[in-house]
Amino acid sequence: MEAVLQNSTDFVLLGLITHPTLPELVFAVVFSIFVVAVTANMVMVLLIHVDSRLHTPMYFLLSQLSIMDTVYICITVPKMLHDLLSKEKTISFLGCALQIFFYLTLIGGEFFLLGFMAYDRYVAVCNPLRYPLLMNRKICLFMVLGSWVGGSLDGFMLTPVTMSFPYCGSRKINHFFCEIPAVLKLSCIDTSLYETLMYACCVLMLLIPISVISVSYTRILITVHRMNSAEGRRKAFATCSSHIMVVSIFYGAAFYTNVLPHSYHTPEKDKIVSAFYTILTPMLNPLIYSLRNKDVASALRRMLQSHAFFQRVAAKDVSRKY
Repeated sequence: MEAVLQNSTDFVLLGLITHPTLPELVFAVVFSIFVVAVTANMVMVLLIHVDSRLHTPMYFLLSQLSIMDTVYICITVPKMLHDLLSKEKTISFLGCALQIFFYLTLIGGEFFLLGFMAYDRYVAVCNPLRYPLLMNRKICLFMVLGSWVGGSLDGFMLTPVTMSFPYCGSRKINHFFCEIPAVLKLSCIDTSLYETLMYACCVLMLLIPISVISVSYTRILITVHRMNSAEGRRKAFATCSSHIMVVSIFYGAAFYTNVLPHSYHTPEKDKIVSAFYTILTPMLNPLIYSLRNKDVASALRRMLQSHAFFQRVAAKDVSRKY
């Protein structure tokens, strides 16, 4: 089989756990997280779409975050689940390139979107009277488009270069998806210059939204500190707390992956961190916003009550017919 793989352009994904003793159990856990993540994000998008009370810039940006998370988890997890129960764990050269491109696009898009969401919170807390002007529909659409375009630039720049290196040795990627550092380890030429340039690019990608987030929350803290009303402070904290939690989780994992030097990395650590922000984060984001946000919780309760009401009406109509 090794000889066949060496003459093939396909790669082999060794998985999150190289030789799991209970692959069915790992499959069940990952599949459960996947279902919860996709369901929670789709419910969030549906709520924001159908409930007029959520037709605000903040929730419009949140719906885009849910869409990104849904696509994000669908890039890696279905293949991972298939490999857990399959003897053939191969991924084609094109499939690997597509995974890298969409992964880079979506993670870059989330970097920028979370930065724009911090600016939205800054305007809401510090300039509430000008909020309709500073966060109008055109500006929101520009933010969303800018996030997608900014993320895709990263994908368009790094994916072709990564896949242009010769991979003439082992085709076994010690990962559960085609993440660039794991793929580059298989190259039979020196990639250190490219890795340095890629490191600088990733740091720059992180610095731009982090700067926006830092400035926004610094201004928010100053404004909250100057508030005389305890109720005003509580509302400001409630407005920002969910976003702060999501930013902390997402950027914490991104900092390890993209900023820490290679000496701090091991294949096992890299896979655990990657699993955290590719599998767990898409599930946690909508749960954080729904559990800590009264507007979302109220919208969900209204939707469930409306669904139950229509079910009762339908049941009564059926009983009358008979």
